[in-house]
Amino acid sequence: MNFFNLLKSLDELLYEVMAWLIFYPVTLWRALTRPLKMMDYSDAEQGDAEEKQYTDTLSPPLFLLLTLVISHALELSTVGESAIVLDKTGLGGLVNDDSTYILMRVAFFSLFPLVMAARLVKARGRKLDRAPLKAPFYSQCYVAAPFALMVSGAGILLQLKPLAAGIAGLALLAFALLWFGSLQILWFAQHLRTSRWRAALHASRAMVEALAVFVVFSLIFA
Repeated sequence: MNFFNLLKSLDELLYEVMAWLIFYPVTLWRALTRPLKMMDYSDAEQGDAEEKQYTDTLSPPLFLLLTLVISHALELSTVGESAIVLDKTGLGGLVNDDSTYILMRVAFFSLFPLVMAARLVKARGRKLDRAPLKAPFYSQCYVAAPFALMVSGAGILLQLKPLAAGIAGLALLAFALLWFGSLQILWFAQHLRTSRWRAALHASRAMVEALAVFVVFSLIFA
C-alpha cells in the first residue's frame, strides 16, 4: 500500500513540475504587464479554499523562488560561478555552493515583500502577526520576482567585458528600481487610501528598512 501511495505522490509531483513549464511563463508575463492586477488577484485568491488557490498561475512564493533559480542558471551560463561562491570570507564563508547561494538570494529578495507587507500592516494600525501579514506578502512576491530577474540581469550585464553591456546593465538596474518603486507607491496609495506623496514615504521607508536588514546581516558575518 505504501508503494502505491509513493507512486501516486511521484505522479502528482511530476505533473506539478511539468505544469511549471506552462504556468511560469504565464505568471511572468502577467506580472510584467499587469503587476498591480496580479497583486489584487493574489489578495482575492487568499479568500479561496487552499486547493482552489492560484489554479491558473504559480503561487507567489514559488514564482519568486523559480525566478531566482532561473536567474542563477542564466548567470552560470553567461559569466560563470559567482564571486560570492568562490570567496571564503564574509558572506562567502556561508556560501560554499550554488544551493546556498540561491538560498541567500531568496532570503535577500524575500526581504522586500516581507518588509513592504509589514509596513502596510503597521500603517493600517493592525497587530503584526501571521494572519494580516500573509496576504500582502504573497501579493508582493508577484512583483518581487520580476524585480529580482531584472536586477540579476543587470548584474550579469555589468560583469561582461564590453562597455555597452555595462551601460545596458546600469540602465536595466535603474529601470528595475524605478519600476519597483513606482509600483510600491501605487500599491500603498491604493491599500491605505492615501495620497501618492504619503505612499511614497511608506514605500521609501520600507525599501530602506529592507536594505538595512540585509546590510546588518552582511556586517555580522563580514
